[in-house]
Amino acid sequence: MINKTVADVHAACEGVADGMTFMFGGFGLSGIAENSIAELVRRGVKDLTCVSNNAGVDDFGLGLLLQQRQIKKMISSYVGENAEFERQMLSGELEVELIPQGTLAQRCQAAQSGIPAFYTPAGYGTEVAEGKETRKFGDKMYVMEKAFEADFAFVKAWKGDAAGNLIFKGSARNFNPNMCGAAKITVAEVEELVPVGELDPNFIHIPGIFVKRIFQGAHYEKRIEQLTVRKRS
Repeated sequence: MINKTVADVHAACEGVADGMTFMFGGFGLSGIAENSIAELVRRGVKDLTCVSNNAGVDDFGLGLLLQQRQIKKMISSYVGENAEFERQMLSGELEVELIPQGTLAQRCQAAQSGIPAFYTPAGYGTEVAEGKETRKFGDKMYVMEKAFEADFAFVKAWKGDAAGNLIFKGSARNFNPNMCGAAKITVAEVEELVPVGELDPNFIHIPGIFVKRIFQGAHYEKRIEQLTVRKRS
């Protein structure tokens, strides 16, 4: 029987080291690997290159790694919710690569599929295309984008089984499936871990072949990034 279960987040993060490239699932604060991020903060690994749609907020998500100056470079699509990110970027402390959101997703998926590069029209004629190969197909110009090369991918799912099969819930699905299998080691933390055979195959979003380690997380805060409520009438 396949069993990719590890005892806890400490075992799941075994092998992380300074200077590595990490991928993080999530969109805003939805579907982020809270336990794994907290463990990386605890370990104090530094000079990291982090691939994520955004950088969390000042005191949560990847914002915790930024607070401790553990991130050397961020590869993201949107970073507007993090004042510390802005400060480090403008001061030159943090290297930043901003790329279109669709390109970010496709670069993850290309790595997952073993495709080294692809062409996209997104970003042609802008700063995004500077220094990159361009090519014309038909009557349209395209930019060549390369697949990510990462050491670890940290993803978070709703349910998973011991073989690494994953089910995501609602909007927390976001970038998580694209990052599974897109790095040398994919670590999946789940809210509920069940034995093999308990998940309905028709509802599995990611098969276990894309996951290297899986553990059941704990104490998820699931913060809301921006809460807007209507005033009482």
